[in-house]
Amino acid sequence: MKDFTLRIIAGANIATIVVMLLIGYSDRVNPTNHPLIANLGLLFPVLLIANLAFLAFWLMFRVKWAAIPVAGLVLGFQPIRVYTPFNRNPATPQGSIKVMSYNVFNFSTWTDTSEPSEILQYIKRQNPDILCMQEYGTSGRKHEIVDSTLSAMYPHHSTANAQDGGDEICIYSRFPIADKENIEYTSKGNNSAAFHVVTAKGDTTIVVVNHFETTGLSLDDRSKFHAMIKGDIRNREAERESRRLWHKLGEASAIRAPQADAVARYVEQHEGRSIILVGDFNDSPISYVRHRLASVLNDCYVASGNGPGISYHYNAFYVRIDNIMCSDHWTPYRCHVDNSIKASDHYPIICWLKRG
Repeated sequence: MKDFTLRIIAGANIATIVVMLLIGYSDRVNPTNHPLIANLGLLFPVLLIANLAFLAFWLMFRVKWAAIPVAGLVLGFQPIRVYTPFNRNPATPQGSIKVMSYNVFNFSTWTDTSEPSEILQYIKRQNPDILCMQEYGTSGRKHEIVDSTLSAMYPHHSTANAQDGGDEICIYSRFPIADKENIEYTSKGNNSAAFHVVTAKGDTTIVVVNHFETTGLSLDDRSKFHAMIKGDIRNREAERESRRLWHKLGEASAIRAPQADAVARYVEQHEGRSIILVGDFNDSPISYVRHRLASVLNDCYVASGNGPGISYHYNAFYVRIDNIMCSDHWTPYRCHVDNSIKASDHYPIICWLKRG
C-alpha cells in the first residue's frame, strides 16, 4: 500500500513538472492569436513551489525519487531563471551609470503638497544618472514642485505623451538629450518613446521608455481578485469572477503583444547602436512581451538580479512587471527592485550599467 501511494505521488509530481514546463515556455505563444494562454505565466510560481514541495517530500521519504523534481528543475532552468534568477553581486565598477525606472502612479498618494513628496525625496537619495518615469503626469501645484525639484537635479529632461492623451512618460538625465522619437503603435492611452542621450563625447545611447497597455482591470476588478485570494468569494461566484478576470487579462495581453513587437522592431532597426530599454511592461516575467524584448536585448534583472523581484504590489497582484534591458554595449550590475518605498503601486527598479 505504501509503495502504491508513493507511485501515485510520483505521478502527481511528473504531472506538475509537465504543467510547469508548458507554462514556463508559454511566453513563446503570441497572445494576439491565443489571448487566454497569455497569462498562464502568472501561475508559474505556484507550480515551481509545488515541485519544490515534492523535492522536500522525496528527501524525507524516498531519497532516490528526488531525481524526479530535480529533473523538473533542470528542464525548467530557463523559465525558472527568468522568473527568479540568482547571481553573484560583484562590486559596481568605476564609471558605471545608475539607471532607474519608476512608475510613480501620477504621484497620487502625495495628497498634501505642503509636505515633501516621498517619491521626490527618494529620488534625491538615490540620485540616478538617468531617471525614467511612467504615469508621470501631474498638474497644478504638484507639477510645479515636481518640475522644480527634478530640474534642479537634472540639466536635461524630456517627456512624451500617448497619441490620444493619457499616460505621460519622461526621462531626466545628467547627459544631454539630442533627439526624441515616438514609437507608433495602437493604444488606448499608453506609449513608448526613444530618447537619444549623449552618454559620452561622440557616443549616443538610445534610451527607450515604455508603458505598455494596462491590465484592463478596474479598481473593483482588483478588489474582487483580492477578495478571491483571501477566500471571501466562494464557489460559483468565485468561478464566474475568475473566468471574467482571466478573459479581461487575455484581452489586454492581445493588445500588448503588437506594442512589444513594434518596440522590438525599432530595436532591430537600430541594431549595432547602444540601447537601454526600460519601463512598465504590465506583464509578468513569463510573458510574450518580456520574451519578445529579451530576444533583442539583454534582460538586466535576469543577468544581475536575485529573487523574483516583485515590482507591482497592489491588490494581491505581486509580480515583476517593471524592467531594464540593454544592448551588448553595456554590462549590467546589481539590478534590483527596491521595495523600501511604498508611495506608488510600483516599486522602482534600479541597475548600474558599465559601457563595455
